Amino acid sequence: MSDEAPKIRQARLTEAEGCALLKVRFKEAGFAIQERFQFEEVGVSVELDGFDPEARVGYEYLTTEEGDRIEFTPAVVGALEGQMKKGELFLLMVDEREVDARGLSLAAERFLAYVKSVKEGQ
Repeated sequence: MSDEAPKIRQARLTEAEGCALLKVRFKEAGFAIQERFQFEEVGVSVELDGFDPEARVGYEYLTTEEGDRIEFTPAVVGALEGQMKKGELFLLMVDEREVDARGLSLAAERFLAYVKSVKEGQ
């Protein structure tokens, strides 16, 4: 683990803390993350917390603080999931209501291991 990684505590994270944790994990996995990436495809226009447009891998930490649930409607999530099912996109979407700091870190680790296995199999 990098020295840059925020300390993980057993509590819900703010938007900034969650995004910082995810950015470190994704960068450690070799992704060139661009923060606050404007994603516009398949009729969807959303700002992702972090995204590597070349690898097509990124993350969104859904928080009340940022109003993410307004932007990431069921229709938007469905369109993104459709791209993910086709293997056109890898996007970790985690709701702050479902994880604490440790859970977010574990979700990132599992997701990144999955992405690595899929990309190595291509």
